[in-house]
Amino acid sequence: MWRMARPRKPLLSRDRIVEAAGALVDAEGLEAVSTRRLAAALGVSGPSLYNHFRTKDEILDAVADAVSSRVDLSMFEGAGGSGGAGGEGGQDWRGALQAWAHSYRDALADHPNIVPVLARGPGRRPAGLRVADAVFGAMTAAGWPAAHATRIGALMRYFILGSAVGSFARGFVDDRTAYDPADYPHLGRAHLLAERQREVDEGAFETGLEALLDGLALQYEALRRGERPA
Repeated sequence: MWRMARPRKPLLSRDRIVEAAGALVDAEGLEAVSTRRLAAALGVSGPSLYNHFRTKDEILDAVADAVSSRVDLSMFEGAGGSGGAGGEGGQDWRGALQAWAHSYRDALADHPNIVPVLARGPGRRPAGLRVADAVFGAMTAAGWPAAHATRIGALMRYFILGSAVGSFARGFVDDRTAYDPADYPHLGRAHLLAERQREVDEGAFETGLEALLDGLALQYEALRRGERPA
């Protein structure tokens, strides 16, 4: 019986293309992704990529969706309670948003270069749409009007994606002489921020997230009293 020889290299697939494109984005940024670079990395001819993706934008969308697929959404199951303690079977809406924000930020932490693609919105990306559907569904189930649930999903994305774009602390150089007190009287210790990057950036995320959720809780209570929140 004749047997076909195994190919020397793994067959080309969407997953292999996405993995290679993601590695390029992580290492060199969005502009590094091209048909030529991907074909070389995968050991195939450029035209063979078009059997799986029509354009570079489709490849980048797939990379973005692969990152979105890592976001945990289990906290939204049954998250229809008030802003206080959740009942049996699920968390409260505030706790769900808080847990989701951390999961989303963690998923982006190692892939900040793909954030601009994610910021365009989910479009038709399945994982991105599942995220949007889960957030909206949980908020409306908790009693938020549809318009407010939409705004909550949007503002949470703005906050989380913005936190992943770059580091505030690393934006300052580790050089005391760079911040002359004659010009910047309040930046005398700014040169110390870079070495405390994790403490500063994670602390800022926590502070902002708590403030955001506190504000939403006030609006939610106004709704429960029959008032129209801002």
